[in-house]
Amino acid sequence: MIDAAKVEQHYGQASLIERLRDALKADGFDDRTLHAEDLAPLDQFHSRGLQATVELAQALNIGEATHVIDIGSGLGGPSRYLAATYRCNVRGIDLSEAYVDAARFLAERTGLADRVNYTRANALSLPFESASFDIAWTQHVAMNIADRATLYREAHRVLRPGGRFAIYDVVAASGEPLHYPVPWAATPETSFLVTADRMQSLLLGQNFEIVSWTDCTEAAINWFAEVQKARAARSGTPALALGLQVVMGPGFGEMTKNLARNLREGRAGLIQAIVAKP
Repeated sequence: MIDAAKVEQHYGQASLIERLRDALKADGFDDRTLHAEDLAPLDQFHSRGLQATVELAQALNIGEATHVIDIGSGLGGPSRYLAATYRCNVRGIDLSEAYVDAARFLAERTGLADRVNYTRANALSLPFESASFDIAWTQHVAMNIADRATLYREAHRVLRPGGRFAIYDVVAASGEPLHYPVPWAATPETSFLVTADRMQSLLLGQNFEIVSWTDCTEAAINWFAEVQKARAARSGTPALALGLQVVMGPGFGEMTKNLARNLREGRAGLIQAIVAKP
């Protein structure tokens, strides 16, 4: 199950739109149409940022006629990237009303409101008919979901035969506990990592077929190191207002440092997977 109240509390419940407006204005984006690259520091809420989204999309066959469901769409960065790059249609669902409202706001600002749509919903009970989508997509969402089998079952249900489920998630890499807080959880109470082997077993148990399975842990470790190096090089210069601290608050820096540490110490890993519904 998902403890909705605790998950929403972690990600924030208050309206984000005024904070987003202020951050956009501070960085000089208040009076022009925005692009994926402009918003990437804010809305690509996963390890390796926009690069990870680009790589996951390139592993799929996406075209203008493709219908995508983004499960756990957050602020909508990946969904807007897909819509802008491939001209496809994307439906995003998220547990947080604040994130849904913010995603709609950013869809308007990017001129993509005709191709992306966001709904507040639970990933374990998707509000769509069976066989509605060509692609199901999720990045850094399952870590908050204890009932992983139902998550995968719902993704399978809403996919058409031959559809693909694209996943980019943190996994448990050893029996050692994580260092907290991390971006998805302040404490172990709302963190439900499984190992890569268990993840694969659960997907196969829901009648998915493995198309590709890529361990991205080393790439993420290197990416975090580059981010830290770039941050050190900018020391003393004003920081950009547009970043995940707008959403997660000043403690987000500690969360990302802990995730990087967990990856380096072999406590966690990163998997990119593409699976298919026969």
